[in-house]
Amino acid sequence: MVLLAVSIFMTFFFRDPERAVPTSSSTVVSPADGKVMIAGKADPAAAPPGEWTQLSIFLSPLDVHINRIPIGGQVTRVEYKPGSFLAAYRWEAATANERNDVWIDHLGEAVVCRQVVGVLARRLVCRVSEGDRVDTGQRFGLMKFGSRIDLFLPTHVSLLVKVGDRLRGGETVVATW
Repeated sequence: MVLLAVSIFMTFFFRDPERAVPTSSSTVVSPADGKVMIAGKADPAAAPPGEWTQLSIFLSPLDVHINRIPIGGQVTRVEYKPGSFLAAYRWEAATANERNDVWIDHLGEAVVCRQVVGVLARRLVCRVSEGDRVDTGQRFGLMKFGSRIDLFLPTHVSLLVKVGDRLRGGETVVATW
């Protein structure tokens, strides 16, 4: 009975549903399912160098954990950083936890999608590399067992979501270019 319960949970956790991805080149979609924790001006201590608008999404163990490209372009950098395994919803997790930054050039401007592990998530999977052309909504990775995605956008981008909103990766429009 225990093996059956574990099998059902694993099947549920690693599900990968198809999503209706918006086709406009000016829309930014959520890179993950989850709940918005931060939506607005980025904290310079947690963000890449420069001025950014930040969107942080907490993924509970019940959310789909497939990560998607927020807006099409070319991957210019992928940076893995080892770190701790604090609860992903904690502010410190953005800089202390194991993470992976995917930098995307969209129309000559950078977008950074950061995968951050949590207490249970002990493994990041990233399936894109520097030089790859990527499309909005394209699957690019996975974080296992609860985690967080931080999305850093240019400051002129208009956010369409607020703290507390629930998002669907690859489908919910979170900002317009």
